Amino acid sequence: MSTEKLNCLVVDDEPHATEILEMYIQKTPFLHMVNAETDPWKAIEYLKSNKVEILFLDIQMEGLSGLQVMDLLQEKPAVILTTAYEQYALKGFEYKVSDYLLKPFSYDRFLKAVNHVKENQMSNSPTESIVSTPSKSDTLTSSPTHFMIKGDAKNKFHRIKFSDIQYIEGLKNYVKFQCSDQSITALYSMTSLMDLLPENSFIRVHKSFIINLDHVNMVEGNLIKIGSSQIPIGASFKKSFLDRIKS
Repeated sequence: MSTEKLNCLVVDDEPHATEILEMYIQKTPFLHMVNAETDPWKAIEYLKSNKVEILFLDIQMEGLSGLQVMDLLQEKPAVILTTAYEQYALKGFEYKVSDYLLKPFSYDRFLKAVNHVKENQMSNSPTESIVSTPSKSDTLTSSPTHFMIKGDAKNKFHRIKFSDIQYIEGLKNYVKFQCSDQSITALYSMTSLMDLLPENSFIRVHKSFIINLDHVNMVEGNLIKIGSSQIPIGASFKKSFLDRIKS
């Protein structure tokens, strides 16, 4: 990867929040702050003609929200959302942002978020071959071993290890994470989860089921046995699933 710094644009209508981000960016050797905007419309115009790798974007702003800004951008850089309101974490996940920083956040938490973007930039670089498991983003943290999900109550979050998930079942607007020792229901979509889960362990086998291959006990006909549960294999998913287990 090139040794060039990653250009950062900060969009926040709170001067204090902008100052903190600018301080963090200047403190980080591989980052370079190119601009800070309090007006989201000006930020959109700036992005049309300037190269930016990381966009730090506040969600609640006067005139235009951060989510609306993302809707209006034709080409988005890596987006790290910043907000004082944790209820927007799920929205950030739905927009597939790189990370979500809940104000006030520490430099360590900031560094974790930008390191994640840097790793993705390196893995996507055409000038260097890197073999690694892709990093995944979630509503609060990014880790190769676990993620945090918002629960079914206010201010309630669950830490789930990927290795503990046996399967995930889609329930209309919700999903159920069936783990080795617990069952957790949360507001996610099956499609967005496939972008989050490690590809080497998880596969979708039905419109309503994603399974962890490490927990499969037996496959017989159109059924997969995981623990005491039997998971159906959908017709449109059967070939890819059988190819996967044969390999």
